[in-house]
Amino acid sequence: MARIFINLPVADLERSTAFFKQLDYEFESEMTDDNATCMVVDNNIFVMLLTREFFKTFTHKEVADATKTSEVILSLEVDSKENVASFVEKAVAAGATTPNEPKDHGFMYQWGFQDLDGHLWEVFWMDPSTQMIG
Repeated sequence: MARIFINLPVADLERSTAFFKQLDYEFESEMTDDNATCMVVDNNIFVMLLTREFFKTFTHKEVADATKTSEVILSLEVDSKENVASFVEKAVAAGATTPNEPKDHGFMYQWGFQDLDGHLWEVFWMDPSTQMIG
């Protein structure tokens, strides 16, 4: 199976790392330096937190300010409705904000947060009997 690496620019690498550690994420020390760190989401899914200056070396485009514009919504599935709420509440306790109210669609429950750099994260639970993927 292929691995996916999501690259996100951050204003303060230490602050962002501390935030995600409060959400119980681990980091790969071999892929960490003053410019970047590798957050392990799952066995094949990683988020590279990159200083804005280092992120700029990968593109000729202007780097979006996620506090002002939407660039992407990162969606994470958890195994219950209760875990959606506890995950978002943990993020808020660590300094995140909630731009939207929770939504219950019956077959899917979702709620999200905006991290310290403005990146949008959507946490959701989907009834396994209705899933079309996987």
